[in-house]
Amino acid sequence: MEKNTHKLVIVVGSVRDGRFGPVVAEWVAQQATTHGGFEVEVVDLAGIDIPLALPAVSPKHAGDDYPRPAGMAALTSALAGADAFVLVTPEYNHSYPASLKAAIDWHFTQWTAKPVAFVSYGGTAGGRHAVLHLENVLTELHAVTIRDGLAFPNCFTAWQDGCPLDHAAVGYAKTLLDQLSWWAGALRTARDTVPYPA
Repeated sequence: MEKNTHKLVIVVGSVRDGRFGPVVAEWVAQQATTHGGFEVEVVDLAGIDIPLALPAVSPKHAGDDYPRPAGMAALTSALAGADAFVLVTPEYNHSYPASLKAAIDWHFTQWTAKPVAFVSYGGTAGGRHAVLHLENVLTELHAVTIRDGLAFPNCFTAWQDGCPLDHAAVGYAKTLLDQLSWWAGALRTARDTVPYPA
């Protein structure tokens, strides 16, 4: 990976049958690749073993000794190696999916002092309620949330052939990725220079 390129992990948060998340994530991955500031990896939670029942010990305190299922190893490795994240989420009952919450809760240090951007989709609200809740959760994990996210209301009618019909979305995506790249570089330098005081 080049010095000015950051490892970006895009997480598909929904595991529901018929979900639209992979379409959105693929488009975001294309935008990030075109941007040029990232090495992009898409992680789909639907293919990962993520139990809802957690061990008694906190992942914050257990560190590398946290007893995760073997089927979660690829997810943990991707999160640990990332410089930045994009969480792609729908909105279920004014919040985000349990699958995404479980994936977040099984980890701690993997999120710490790293930037997280949000791309949401859904009905009239476009997933904005889900993002508000995610911002609170990721702040608790000492991540840095990016202000300028992307929201796609009425996604089933506002997309065609894997792309949003609103051509302005490409510009909004560039703004998100520019901010994410800046934070990824600044925070990677900071982490390399001084250990984060979590």
